[in-house]
Amino acid sequence: MANGFQFPTFKGQLRGILAVVICLATIPFAGSANAEFRIGGYYKNFSTLFNSPVPEAPISGVVVNRLRLNLSYTPTDSLAFAFAYDFTPRIQDPLLFSQSLIAVGAAASSYRIADFDSPIYPSPEDPIGSVGIYHNFDRASLHFSTDFADFSVGRDAIAWGSARVVNPTDVVAPYTYDQLDTEDGVGVDAIRMRIPIGVMGEVDAGYIAGADFDFDKSAVFLRTQLNAAETDFSILLLEFQRDLLIGLDVARGIGGAGFWVETAYVFTAPFDDERNVSEDYLRTSIGFDYSFGGETYAFVEYHLNGAGAREPENYLTNLEQPAYTRGSVYLLGRHYLAPGFTHQLTPLISFSGQMLFNLSDPSTFVAPQIAYNLAEDIHLSVGGFMSIGKRPKNSEVPEFRSEFGSYPNLFFSSFRVYF
Repeated sequence: MANGFQFPTFKGQLRGILAVVICLATIPFAGSANAEFRIGGYYKNFSTLFNSPVPEAPISGVVVNRLRLNLSYTPTDSLAFAFAYDFTPRIQDPLLFSQSLIAVGAAASSYRIADFDSPIYPSPEDPIGSVGIYHNFDRASLHFSTDFADFSVGRDAIAWGSARVVNPTDVVAPYTYDQLDTEDGVGVDAIRMRIPIGVMGEVDAGYIAGADFDFDKSAVFLRTQLNAAETDFSILLLEFQRDLLIGLDVARGIGGAGFWVETAYVFTAPFDDERNVSEDYLRTSIGFDYSFGGETYAFVEYHLNGAGAREPENYLTNLEQPAYTRGSVYLLGRHYLAPGFTHQLTPLISFSGQMLFNLSDPSTFVAPQIAYNLAEDIHLSVGGFMSIGKRPKNSEVPEFRSEFGSYPNLFFSSFRVYF
């Protein structure tokens, strides 16, 4: 087409799955008295300025516009369909089309059988400028209930864990600490069954498909949840990309405060004949939160990252470990402290702040934000992520001297409209 645009295409496997879901959606349930169709979504704008930790690098910027459309159809009380699509034009530094804004850590693996080609523009054949157009078919799922269990098939979000900052058991599609837009979890392709047990318990089991149904890129899980002695317990067994995760999540109230401990131990490639035991790792988050009079909420969380390096000079080489290539770990050190708070200045204005301390460097990431509820469905906010710590040595090959000192300072404004 003109201007280098191309129509998006499905790969064969995704086309087949979506065809099944869409065909099911055409079943004539519309005559049911309980049938319900909903359409909604939002528009978001994030305008961001950031500077590289390298002193001589210029200030750069990114403007992200995100339009999301959510569709749901509930023909009966026991059957529902859900669809969501994101259209995201961006204006940004051309280098960001090939480089991450924060080039440390590792992105989460994609658990999708097949997907749209994204970006729509520029394509590999087009010259790279400052404009990019991305899109994401984020939801396409069928949900149905029986007397025995609840089932879901298709693309939906799967996330676990009660920790506020870092969730050790959430390795399927987690967000990093510095992610600006975390309202909707990333959709993954899965078959899931939930069996209720008692009033607040359940058994949750499923299969999360990787690219082309490749088992080495997929995941299988079994999770139990129960409540006893006014405490919520959850145990997770997750086999993902040849690794095995055993997780425990405990949450309860203590004297008016909330308490949680979430921990996961990962055996890397436990079924391989030649495995490296030293690559196994433990991750744990422990924290408290408390609400002061309904206007101020505060929390503090400690996180142990057993996969991290002990010394800053080993941060980059440590990224080759399975925890980073397969386990969605992105923090580079070992010990972290994360306090945070939200205070309601007026009924429409709130001020919040979070800090993430690497206790070993030491270095800090500070994230203040002011939010204004302009109208019922219109929100404005401004904030930033400010890095404090030793900057990398100025050389052709950067040498880390601290984790967060190697991050850029980032300042943003956000405008959100819901419909």
